[in-house]
Amino acid sequence: MNKLVFIESVMQTSGVRFGTSGARGLVSEMTDEVCYAYAAAFLQAVAIDAKAIVLGHDLRPSSPRISAACAAAIQATGRQVVYAGALPTPALAFYAEQIGAPAIVVTGSHIPFDRNGIKFYRADGEISKADELAISHAQVEVPSSVVLAELSSADARVNQTYVQRYVDFFGASSLAGAKVAVYEHSSVARDILRVIFEGLGATVISLGRADIFVPIDTEAVRAEDVAQAKLWAQQQQFDILVSTDGDADRPLIGDETGDWLRGDVAGILCAQFLHAQVVVTPVSSNTAVEKCGAFAQVIRTRIGSPYVIAGMESAVTSGAVVGYEANGGFLLGSEIVRNGRHLAALPTRDAVLPMLALLCLARERGCPVSQLAATLPARFSASDRLQNFATERSAALLAQLLVSPKLLAETLAPTAGALSHIDQTDGLRVTFENGDIVHLRPSGNAPELRCYAESATAQTAKILCDACLEKVSAA
Repeated sequence: MNKLVFIESVMQTSGVRFGTSGARGLVSEMTDEVCYAYAAAFLQAVAIDAKAIVLGHDLRPSSPRISAACAAAIQATGRQVVYAGALPTPALAFYAEQIGAPAIVVTGSHIPFDRNGIKFYRADGEISKADELAISHAQVEVPSSVVLAELSSADARVNQTYVQRYVDFFGASSLAGAKVAVYEHSSVARDILRVIFEGLGATVISLGRADIFVPIDTEAVRAEDVAQAKLWAQQQQFDILVSTDGDADRPLIGDETGDWLRGDVAGILCAQFLHAQVVVTPVSSNTAVEKCGAFAQVIRTRIGSPYVIAGMESAVTSGAVVGYEANGGFLLGSEIVRNGRHLAALPTRDAVLPMLALLCLARERGCPVSQLAATLPARFSASDRLQNFATERSAALLAQLLVSPKLLAETLAPTAGALSHIDQTDGLRVTFENGDIVHLRPSGNAPELRCYAESATAQTAKILCDACLEKVSAA
């Protein structure tokens, strides 16, 4: 017996709704019925003519069950499930595009352990905001009691296609002699990273593998991970330290001294390695991308990969088009050709490309990874967040600050001088007379308020970020 379910009603009753990257909510609210309904709505509203759907997930304990509910919805329509198992989100997206099939990825990325999510891909890449709206307005039939599908063995071709993508482009001996440390924790990429780096000739050291899920946020690196990276650098001799968030679409890259690079700095360097002509990045990213003068055009967008993708699609150029976010996720908007080797476009966040690009760039320039950022203009960023900060509270705060320039300056940067520019593209981003920048923005994925700060020194940027969040928290 089936019943008619309205996705808008599901959103209201469960709290599972679209944010900046997929539909997300509390695991306790992501019931079999809710997940089945979302998958059915995607099939009905977006993947209408698809005969097969690629399905995979991250390593969160709740992800296999959610995947089984999605698989049940796929099979109920007579479509084939191409089950990829636990693999990086970009690996699933790339394989799906190669075979011309849509994809469903069950992942909560970096958000807290008690939450999860579902990401949807058309055959040609991530769904758009218009697609999200179509899914939200769908009415679907859901069994009164969902019977979970039995997940088959993972299709090895998905893994192999992603590995071969990088081995073919960079070359099997391109990293010969390099020593790469992989902070594995609970990243879904922890095994495939070893395969890729060894496939390029590097020696790989495995560090920090965890049996429980670790919510690594590449924009707000935990103090314990900062300290641990330094300790590993003292104990081990490596050229680069790499890790990812939970679903491996955002990189965490450390140099040989154990210092973690900011994601937007890694994005600039990766774009330079690829000789990009056009770079698309959200307003939250470091302004060194404009100041370095390496790119013909820089396009700024709202935060979220759909906006970066739309920006890449709007670019008019015969050269390479790339995008990246402040979290380090790198998007390839056009094919890259280097030394006769081709790298196909992958317009979704990817963690592996910037890792390989930075290490190869350092080898090209004959310098350690730690010296790469020194070639960029002296603009430094810091970011952090207040967790369990209700979205309604964030909205009220931003509205209050906007009507009072005095309160705005006192809250964001009381010693930075007069306000120079206010940008409301996404949240509230304020540039001050002395060049400092402070940006407050409610998270689109969780009840969090994020703060991004930029200044001429790393120390000042961190002080700005910490002080602003402390004031907001105490208010």
